[in-house]
Amino acid sequence: MQTDTLIVGGGLSGLALADHLTRFGTDFLLVEAQDRLGGRILTKDLSGGKFDLGPAWFWPGQPRMAALARRFNIPVFEQYSTGDQMYQDQSGAVQRARGYASMQGSYRLAGGMGAMIDALAGSLDAGHVLTETRLRSVRHSPGKITALVDHDGTALSVEARQIMLAIPPRVIADTVEFKPALDAAQRQALKNTPTWMAGQAKILAVYDQPHWRNAGLSGDAMSHRGPMVEIHDASPMEGGPYALFGFVGYPADTREAQKDAMMGQALAQLTAMFGPKMAQPLDLELQDWATIPDISRTQDHNPVRYHPSYGLPSVLGSLAESGVHFCSTETARGFGGFLEGALEAAERVAASADETIKAEA
Repeated sequence: MQTDTLIVGGGLSGLALADHLTRFGTDFLLVEAQDRLGGRILTKDLSGGKFDLGPAWFWPGQPRMAALARRFNIPVFEQYSTGDQMYQDQSGAVQRARGYASMQGSYRLAGGMGAMIDALAGSLDAGHVLTETRLRSVRHSPGKITALVDHDGTALSVEARQIMLAIPPRVIADTVEFKPALDAAQRQALKNTPTWMAGQAKILAVYDQPHWRNAGLSGDAMSHRGPMVEIHDASPMEGGPYALFGFVGYPADTREAQKDAMMGQALAQLTAMFGPKMAQPLDLELQDWATIPDISRTQDHNPVRYHPSYGLPSVLGSLAESGVHFCSTETARGFGGFLEGALEAAERVAASADETIKAEA
């Protein structure tokens, strides 16, 4: 199998990169290890509503996300933040207080972030996209890439001029063999890059009525008891069903071993903080990103407590001479880790590819 450019990863960065190449008229093949596109973006249809179980927000001052939403006519709305917050101390005591909703002023998309994934995927030629296709090895030299992939249990060889790796650096380090091998500094640079959000888990509870809003609450809550340590309104732009989601504070190993008990504790927590009407959700859903090896590696199971200083390490940038490019959100200098960073990284790599094409024309 031959192509000009092999894109590895069908999340936001990989799809945006494929979109750029399509508009350049550049031949490409995009491969995604999972059975769906979107990567860390996951929007599920629950009780007739669409809810984000991965990233849900972007912010003013992030122009690429705003431009893409305009291009695909996806309505944008502000995070709900009207009403009081709730606080829970370590003993479980709950306090209602006025305060600043932590995500106030952030933006969401009607239909969830999955609407953007669907729009990008729908703009591509389906024959250029393969899911359930995992990269195994890359033989690289200037002007020639030979990649071995597993597609639905079958080994395939793909020849290309360049390969663009839109998957987390730690996944690359653990799962992809390079020939010639990466040197020690390059491998360490991959391993040292935390995968944003990969150690997180979210619990989502869906209701037929916004019980918290009806009680004058924003849905914003902080807890020192858990299992959810930070809670937000996750309801759609208009109408119902309505939802709250919370980031889980328990370590990944605890979440895996005590899932059923944790979900019961989460429901009890929602009832304690927002009232007895919260006891009967239409759906109660857990999304644990630490359990997905195509996104999260062992080093990511303890989520980072600060935003890393992201960007493409210089030792990895030198591989572009052999046609190997890195373009996950973690490689973005300005907005690394954010959805905007995924688009920034795709834009950077696409511009580099376009310059190469023009130079060779």
